[in-house]
Amino acid sequence: MPAGGKATVRSRRLGTALKRYRLAAQLDQEHAAEALGCSKAKISRVESGISGSRVGDVRVLLDLYEVEDANMRVQLEHLARESNKRGWWLDYQGTVSDEHADLIALETDATYIRSWQPLFIPGLLQTQDYFKALLDTGLTVYSPEVIEKTVAIRQERKRIIEEPGSHFAAVIWEPALTAPMPSPKTHREQLMYLVHVAQRQNISIQVLPFSDWAAAHMASHFVMFSFGPEPAPEAVALDSTTTTAILEDLEDVAKHARIFEALRSAALSPEQSLTFLQKAIEDIPDSEKESE
Repeated sequence: MPAGGKATVRSRRLGTALKRYRLAAQLDQEHAAEALGCSKAKISRVESGISGSRVGDVRVLLDLYEVEDANMRVQLEHLARESNKRGWWLDYQGTVSDEHADLIALETDATYIRSWQPLFIPGLLQTQDYFKALLDTGLTVYSPEVIEKTVAIRQERKRIIEEPGSHFAAVIWEPALTAPMPSPKTHREQLMYLVHVAQRQNISIQVLPFSDWAAAHMASHFVMFSFGPEPAPEAVALDSTTTTAILEDLEDVAKHARIFEALRSAALSPEQSLTFLQKAIEDIPDSEKESE
């Protein structure tokens, strides 16, 4: 059973893939149950994500469905192992909602992450001061303990792109970068951090010019995830201050993939964007700059 006794994004991804391959093989749940020596009800629970599945059972089912893609087999076996493990974020129960836990699990598993942000700095690229300022702007008043835990969670999440293995690409609309921030120091340090991380091999940052209104309004913010060696997206997260929606329908994912490619084409190149960020730091009015 998935950790916590609930369907998780990992167990749902595993179940959805197994069901897709079963249907492609033109087999019903009775065939799968017979291969595993279990009930049809168990197959139904696995395919819906309510129950996890052992690695050995996944291998049997993939053999039954004649799935020969080695990368996909490795990916699904990995999901079988991880769906039964306790994620580090469960140590923050009460602070991390179930929906937020799904987002963190997607980030943790992803090999490619793509983020479009017209209003804010993408979460995985935010400095602590910028993130704390966002918490202060909301209607909810957080206790110092909750703020400390929330910041710790964000810092743990950022390790995903600080370590080799994951690729991160962001397109950010210019106003999110150049509009005044809560303090000049926060503004300057945030942009300097973007300049720093933009020079990493696994991170790409592109700025969409303010003038490209049409492109900026193709979609509100979203984050897209891929999980294999190829960058084909498999899930999209719509994250807000109150909830997180995960889209896994193939048509929804394909639609967001097309939008992201259009945004990347309209945006400045990564090299041009780096130059833009450096100039934006210099252009902070003197009245806003604080002495070192």
